[in-house]
Amino acid sequence: MSATRRTLEERVADQERIAAITALKYRYWRACDSKDPEAFRDCFVREGASIRFGRMGDYDDAAGLVATFEKIALRTVDGRHVILDMHHGIHPDITLVSETEAVGRWTLRFRQVNLADNTEKIATVEYDDAYVVEDGRWKKSKCHARELWSITRPLPEGTVVTEDF
Repeated sequence: MSATRRTLEERVADQERIAAITALKYRYWRACDSKDPEAFRDCFVREGASIRFGRMGDYDDAAGLVATFEKIALRTVDGRHVILDMHHGIHPDITLVSETEAVGRWTLRFRQVNLADNTEKIATVEYDDAYVVEDGRWKKSKCHARELWSITRPLPEGTVVTEDF
């Protein structure tokens, strides 16, 4: 067997790594939508990360992004959340660099209801990520998000928004 030919076990292990990275990204978006800062934080490496989020800021560690997330996602008025988000990730393109490193690109379908401004935003965002294994689990070491386009429009009169957090 040549050195370039991979065994079935190696190929299965690669697919398991990709599945674990995919699950990590979905956990991240689910934490965003469920307003769970601890689960959100747990998706990143313990220390140091390259995080670039355009208007939301650039950070050299996940702590700064978590603080911004908490400020926006957990804000309430009269006991109701002001910002309601929906993240749907599609088009994963994950490349394994080694058994413990990978890079990935994703497209995000994003929808947000802002009850403070009475608006709805729809956007598409491209993610450029890097992943490493830390303490036996895949974590994000890089997360660069770039909004490609968005539409913000007023909510129609009579719109009823409910939530159950």
